[in-house]
Amino acid sequence: TTTTTTMADEAAPHKTVAMIEELFRSKNIEYKKIEHEPVRTSEEAANLEARSEYSLSQGAKALIIRAKKSGEKTFAMVVLPGDKRFDKKKVQKLIGSKNIQFASEEEVMEITDGVKPGGVPPFGNLWNLPVYCDEGILNNKEIIFNAGDKSVSISVSSEGYKAVVEPSVANVTQE
Repeated sequence: TTTTTTMADEAAPHKTVAMIEELFRSKNIEYKKIEHEPVRTSEEAANLEARSEYSLSQGAKALIIRAKKSGEKTFAMVVLPGDKRFDKKKVQKLIGSKNIQFASEEEVMEITDGVKPGGVPPFGNLWNLPVYCDEGILNNKEIIFNAGDKSVSISVSSEGYKAVVEPSVANVTQE
């Protein structure tokens, strides 16, 4: 048997986009959805014409971290500004484990029900992950992020994001 993919199948955004929109609607939080060509990195996203009114530092980069604590493998999400790098020592201290690394592509897709790295939104709460958000991203009045699909971005106020995700706020970036 052969499987054919129609353009409609390819164009349908990942279901995570609708989940995020529903979270905002359920709390009456205004947001803006932007559809664009697929991007993988924060830098690529910042260069899109559709996102030209936003700076790289407003882009919320979501990383899924794997940690070993007492022999148990656990996962957490770290959210930081698109123009920053995470500080491994700070994150180790925050999570309480010296043994941390990025989750593999397979782990990310399994945890997020098929969201590919580069499209992961800063909503660890959708997958029961603790979320550690860098204070730097929340200093912006508005933030923007890939919404579970590399072709869809959503912008929202920092306050709106915090109200929906309820992240632990910390300094997780390199100076």
